[in-house]
Amino acid sequence: MSNKPSGKFSIYRTALQAVSARTGAPLPSLIVSFGILHEITAIAPLVGIFYAARAFGLGERIITTITPTQRTRDATGEVDGTLPWYQDKLKGWVEEGEGWAYRVGRRYGIFGYEKRAPGEPSTALSDMEPGVLSKRVAGDVANAVVAYAATKALIPVRVGVSLYLTPAFSRGVIEPIRHLIVRTFRRQ
Repeated sequence: MSNKPSGKFSIYRTALQAVSARTGAPLPSLIVSFGILHEITAIAPLVGIFYAARAFGLGERIITTITPTQRTRDATGEVDGTLPWYQDKLKGWVEEGEGWAYRVGRRYGIFGYEKRAPGEPSTALSDMEPGVLSKRVAGDVANAVVAYAATKALIPVRVGVSLYLTPAFSRGVIEPIRHLIVRTFRRQ
């Protein structure tokens, strides 16, 4: 008989236990650390890029530059209506960003949107539909859309940074907090 654990996720469990042993941090602490770092690496660029775009007035210029205007041509030279893959991806991020800016703006009364009372339905359906706003994205909404799209584009970098910093963050921040909580409850 073999000592190897069996099951669908056994290979992952073994790999994660090896990472935990190599880094000297318990696996749950590593998971919590990664989650926290992943969120920090999302919020920091979002806020930083928003304020940088606002300071330099880049939001509207970037949106008009990346908004798809070119269509691909087929072999006969006719426009076939599709976008190149990169413009299609950028268009998707801009539309997602518009929806995000609308939801956040209406919830908190920022980006030039009026604050909506909790549970109150939207007054204009066209404002909620992504893509409809792209013809008139301006000011802070454009800056928010640029920040959202840039943060989405940085996902591979964010994940890499989070993975790299996870063991040190776990040992330096999460584990001391965990030990403090455990000692507090053991005394009582």
